[in-house]
Amino acid sequence: MAQAERAHLLRIAFFGTPPFAATVFRHLVAFDGATVVAAITQPDRPCGRGHRCQPPAVKVLAMEHAIPVLQPETLKTREAQQALKDLQADLFVVVAYGLILPQAVLDIPPLGAINVHASLLPAYRGAAPIQRAIQDGCPVTGITIMQMDAGMDTGDILLQRSLAIGIDDTAATLHDELADMGGRLLVEALTRLTQGRLMRLPQDHARASYAPKLRKEEGLLSWDRPATVVHNHVRAFHPWPGTWFFWEHEGRRLRLNIHPGRIGATLPPGTAPGTMLGVDDDALAIACADRAYLISRLTPEGGKPMTGRAFACGYLRLCL
Repeated sequence: MAQAERAHLLRIAFFGTPPFAATVFRHLVAFDGATVVAAITQPDRPCGRGHRCQPPAVKVLAMEHAIPVLQPETLKTREAQQALKDLQADLFVVVAYGLILPQAVLDIPPLGAINVHASLLPAYRGAAPIQRAIQDGCPVTGITIMQMDAGMDTGDILLQRSLAIGIDDTAATLHDELADMGGRLLVEALTRLTQGRLMRLPQDHARASYAPKLRKEEGLLSWDRPATVVHNHVRAFHPWPGTWFFWEHEGRRLRLNIHPGRIGATLPPGTAPGTMLGVDDDALAIACADRAYLISRLTPEGGKPMTGRAFACGYLRLCL
């Protein structure tokens, strides 16, 4: 595109940090109807073994495309807000940035700020909409493009698109699908914006629900619930923080981390929840309140991942 033509494009500053945001950002960078003037992302943080400094996924992608990067510790200072004003952006696009944008920041660009949220608002406002929708057994979720205001995910809806949640979807698989959908829907919203076809619909706040951030301790499983509830719990918390339970083995309490499995057969009357029933089609079968839960893969504490059949052979002496 010629420089003169690009000068009339929307000037967008992108706020985002993790891989979900980077996927959306990739769609924005490829969109020929806008110019990305900067990527604003969280400062590099130590993570993983050795605590080596890791740049955010959005920063990595921005550097690949020679897009300027800003990494302020806070957006509340005069210096940070002046740096954002100096970008002369028409619009801010915000996706899983990690900091709340103060009203003074939302007021900087003439067109305000829009957000890509991974739920069908007003449902599942907050930090973990993907995981909480799976945990609750929802059959459908989606993406909302929202005009941001001072509240948490309370702004007007600009576009929405739904996505079915399959019985075997996990937080990992749904994350990737929704990120890609979010990028495509953002581009559609920007196209409509430039054509004057983007409508605003206020949210029905009476129907709002919330998706609080996951806590590690929530990963502890309870087998005295229906198998469907257990299955929803396991796949919602995969891969992070994962799910586990404790099992008494040879006089010690062993923690078993499990991978998503599947729902098995109805149990005979009187079967106690938590009972290890044996091997069913290479999976370890454990009794829930109503049916068996079939675990194809699990990791004993301090050990390596193994199949349900290998676990049954090694720990239960059921070598069929």
